Amino acid sequence: MSGGQIKVPLTIRTQGGAGWSPGAQHAQQLEAWFVHVPGLKVVFPSTPEDVRGLLWSSIYEDNPIIFFEHRTLYGIKGEVPDEIEPIEIGKARIHREGEDVTVIATGRLVHESLKAAAQAEKEGISVEVFDPRTLQPLDEDALIASVKKTNRAVVAHEAVTRMGWGAEVAAIVQEQAFDYLDAPVARVGAKFTPIPFAPVMEEWVVPHSQDVLAAIKKTVGKE
Repeated sequence: MSGGQIKVPLTIRTQGGAGWSPGAQHAQQLEAWFVHVPGLKVVFPSTPEDVRGLLWSSIYEDNPIIFFEHRTLYGIKGEVPDEIEPIEIGKARIHREGEDVTVIATGRLVHESLKAAAQAEKEGISVEVFDPRTLQPLDEDALIASVKKTNRAVVAHEAVTRMGWGAEVAAIVQEQAFDYLDAPVARVGAKFTPIPFAPVMEEWVVPHSQDVLAAIKKTVGKE
């Protein structure tokens, strides 16, 4: 709004996510609220090394950043370099190379998608798992390149699918890679309801690896 005259080096760390039965007050994923605001950068890493590298870059960024973390990922262990290595904001990461379908996943669903990809491989389906790491700005070049390679796309996030970040990704894919698609873009996300408190209901509402696998198989015509 200031035309670049004012800097706002503010990083807000926040967390949420289902899997520990806290109810809707704490578990809902609301990243779509923030990616809709021009000027905000939104970061959502899924691994220890990405959290450290992106948090460093966020702190030293001159623009306001919302830094999302999924609560159930705090227990995950992973290799991190001895020296802090900043990770460029707006640069995606491919966790697994594949040929038949690209799964674009965020947060906990990155790990669920990797599980689904391993199962799909046993069934003869090669899955590429694409982690944007930052939702805004989005690494559209890398995203479109991956989809053009595999010719199919599944978007997976824990937030509800309705009006979600995945809907925007699906729109970008069909706008920029429509001629490369061999199937409609599939979306995987939570059901359109507040996250229930009861563990069995929470489990039913949010997506898991089997939901990603079902979308993969439908997209490649092996349901």
